[in-house]
Amino acid sequence: MKNIPSIHKSSSQPQKLAALRQAHQDWNNTPDVLTRLTRRLSTTLSLEQHLAILAEELGAIVPFDTLNYRHQIGKQDFVYTTGMGGPHRCEYRLSLEGVNYGILVLHRKQRFSEQELAGVEMILSAAICPIRNACQFIAIEQASLTDSLTGIPNKRAMVDALQRASLLSERHGEPYSLILCDLDHFKAVNDTHGHVVGDHLLQIAAAELEKAVRTSDSVYRFGGEEFAILLPHTPEQDAKDVADRIRSAIAGIRIDAGEKELNITTSCGVATFLPKESSQEWLARADEALYRAKHQGRNCTRVFATIS
Repeated sequence: MKNIPSIHKSSSQPQKLAALRQAHQDWNNTPDVLTRLTRRLSTTLSLEQHLAILAEELGAIVPFDTLNYRHQIGKQDFVYTTGMGGPHRCEYRLSLEGVNYGILVLHRKQRFSEQELAGVEMILSAAICPIRNACQFIAIEQASLTDSLTGIPNKRAMVDALQRASLLSERHGEPYSLILCDLDHFKAVNDTHGHVVGDHLLQIAAAELEKAVRTSDSVYRFGGEEFAILLPHTPEQDAKDVADRIRSAIAGIRIDAGEKELNITTSCGVATFLPKESSQEWLARADEALYRAKHQGRNCTRVFATIS
C-alpha cells in the first residue's frame, strides 16, 4: 500500500498558528469599541449584564444621563434603567429579522447630534444579536418553568420558589404559607366528558386561582389536577382564609358540558413554614393536610397539625 501524505500537514502550518495567536491577542487587546463590545457581550447570556455592558461602552462614545430598556418576554415585563434625568431623548425599537427585542431610550440635557445618533445606531447594530440571544435564553428558561396547558408556573418552578421562600423566612422571621389544592373527583370528569373538557376545566381553574389571590402570591400547577399557592408574609389563619376563598372560587366555575352544566369542588391543605425545616418537609406537611381534606369529605380545608 502506498503512503498517502496527510492533507492536514503543510509547511505553512506554523505560520497559520502564529497568525492565529496574533489574531487572538488582537481580539483580546483591541481598543476598537465595537470589537471590545462584541467580546464582552459574548461572555454572558444575562440580559441585565448585556445592558450594563452596553451602557458602559455606549456612554464612553455618546454621553447620556439615562438609559432605559423595556421588553415583555412571555409574561415577564423586563425593565432596566441606569442614571436619571434629561429632557432630550432618542428612542430605538430593537428588532432583528422582523422580531422585536425591546425598546431602548436615551435621555440627556443636551440634544443629540446627527453624528451621535449615527454612532448610537452603529453600537446598537453590534449589540442586537447578543441581546436577541439573551432574550431567547430568558424565553427558553421561562418555558422550562411554565406548564404548557395552563400557562402558570410548573412543579419545577414551585420547588425552586419553596427553597427561596424557606431561606427568606429563616432569615427575616416572616411567615410563609403553602396551600395545596386538588380538584375533587377530577378523574370522573375526564372519564365522563373526555380530556378536552378536563383540560378546559384545568385552564379555567388556574385562571380562577390567580384571580383569587394577591399579586404577591404565586400559583403553580403541582400535578395533574393539583395546584399549589405560595403565600409570602402570611400566617396560618390568613392562609386558611385564602384557601377557603379559593374553594369558593372553584365552586363557582360552570362549564357547558352538553346535556348538563359541569361544576366541581376542591380540597385544600395548608402548612406554614416552620423554622429549621427543609422545603421538602414543608411541602410534605401541606400534602399531609391535603390528604386529610380529601379523606374527610372533600370540599374542605385542613391545616397541618390542627384537629378538625
